[in-house]
Amino acid sequence: MFTLVVMAAGIGRRFGGDKQLVEVGPDGEAFLDYAISAAAGAGASKAVLVVRSEIESVLRAHVDARHGALQDAGVAFAYVRQDQHGAPRPKPWGTAHAVLVAAAEVDGPFVVCNADDYYGPEAMSALAAAATGLADDEACLCGYGLAQTLSATGSVSRGVCHVSGDRLTGIVEHHGVARQADGTITSSEPAAELDDGTIVSTNLWAFPQAAFDWIGDGFERFLAEHGGDADAECLLPTVVADRMAQGALSVRMVSTAEAWIGVTNPDDLATARAALAGREAGGRP
Repeated sequence: MFTLVVMAAGIGRRFGGDKQLVEVGPDGEAFLDYAISAAAGAGASKAVLVVRSEIESVLRAHVDARHGALQDAGVAFAYVRQDQHGAPRPKPWGTAHAVLVAAAEVDGPFVVCNADDYYGPEAMSALAAAATGLADDEACLCGYGLAQTLSATGSVSRGVCHVSGDRLTGIVEHHGVARQADGTITSSEPAAELDDGTIVSTNLWAFPQAAFDWIGDGFERFLAEHGGDADAECLLPTVVADRMAQGALSVRMVSTAEAWIGVTNPDDLATARAALAGREAGGRP
């Protein structure tokens, strides 16, 4: 058994508004519906949605309408308001902070995902299996090939993974990642050229409950160094990389043949809807 933590507090600046409940599936499903259903199918006993106060009521209503059968079957749902943890600011404090604020609702191993990505049931099952066997100094990450995760209409941010065997040896957040007219893939920050097959993180992680301690430590360091910067974000891949650099964390990589589907820019919607056509809420075609 494990808990699913869904990061659903983002403000979707590049998208132009909230993406959490944009209809992408053939029956009006949002991305988070696929994640919740896949996690429940993989043995999740609880789903914790990390939200902003102003969208909590509409998210609750959506989940109740879509997942009543899971609730009747004993899957618990909880909501945590990210904007009510820490100093107030217009922009959320980042993905590491989003995970941290879920701590009070998590009892045991947990899987983390974005609310605006489709990961697929096989990927979720692989992470669920890993989550239940993690030691306190371990984590697990599901990686995707970079070419699978690009937007055809703009740039994205991705955690670029360095891998040896089945272990993550480093991860660096790259921003402004896009395919250029000549076919190459580049990032603007840091400036780099990347291969199509580069393994990247789309924030599908598994952690033991003990991870909340060092994620909290990482967020405190972030506040000390960047707390006065209104645009700075404490990102989960960065906190993981720092912990690895200390020699205090080993991260196993899980590979998947699943197709990742996501929406970064408004023009990505048509592509996502076409890719999800015919798939059930559980994520299977």
